[in-house]
Amino acid sequence: MNRQERDLAKIIDCGEGFWNIRGSFKIAGLLDIGTQCSLVRLSDGRFVMLDSYTLTEDELAKIDAITGGRDNVVAVINLHPFHTLHSEAMHAAFSNARHIGTQRHKLKSPDLTWDEITTEELALTTEFAEDLDFSIPDGVMLVPANENIHCGSILAYHRPSKTIHVDDTFNLRGATKLKPGKLSVHLTLKQALERDAEAAPAFRDWGARLTSKWADAQRICAAHAGIMTAENLGEPSVQAALTAALARAEKTLRKHEARYS
Repeated sequence: MNRQERDLAKIIDCGEGFWNIRGSFKIAGLLDIGTQCSLVRLSDGRFVMLDSYTLTEDELAKIDAITGGRDNVVAVINLHPFHTLHSEAMHAAFSNARHIGTQRHKLKSPDLTWDEITTEELALTTEFAEDLDFSIPDGVMLVPANENIHCGSILAYHRPSKTIHVDDTFNLRGATKLKPGKLSVHLTLKQALERDAEAAPAFRDWGARLTSKWADAQRICAAHAGIMTAENLGEPSVQAALTAALARAEKTLRKHEARYS
């Protein structure tokens, strides 16, 4: 990354112990769609990072000022199996932390020191449950053979700040300077759905559980869309925005059901 790209990184305080760090990710070196990681303060005073990003010394110094020192960051939890570019830098920056990655993170960077537990496994445990809730979408492939299909990811919800951290599963479409965009399920949902009759109902049921369980969410931090609130999504609540996004995916789900039923 050149200096101009690195100047784009911003640490945004969302309140209640959640900081979203906006970074740069350019497609073909031209179109910057952005990326993210987040710093989370746990209720016991320790910190974890959600996702990885190559941070400058100035940015690390700001994080040190928040955390009271690098050793207070006890874990780096990588949530999207295809977001692997910054693993090595994060291991170097937080050398004493547990680095929890998906199975694909481990396969892509076998020489790095990974925690025994994968992120997929962590999502099914109660570790960090006082502060963080994890969710894996049902009915979609987390790691498809086609590496351009990024609909599947592991979502995280920070209860104290009421913040959803998501990479790709939900994104923003149609935003202009004159109108807000619409929250949408990732455009590769069709290709990501498992090839069976149960996939579409499973994804639909997962969405219903998510909007119910995370009903009090106040914001969504998305890798390629920034920080979204009900106001800038043009919806009465974040829950309503999620519900509408899932409703817009119904056409895809119904076609899938018809094909595999």
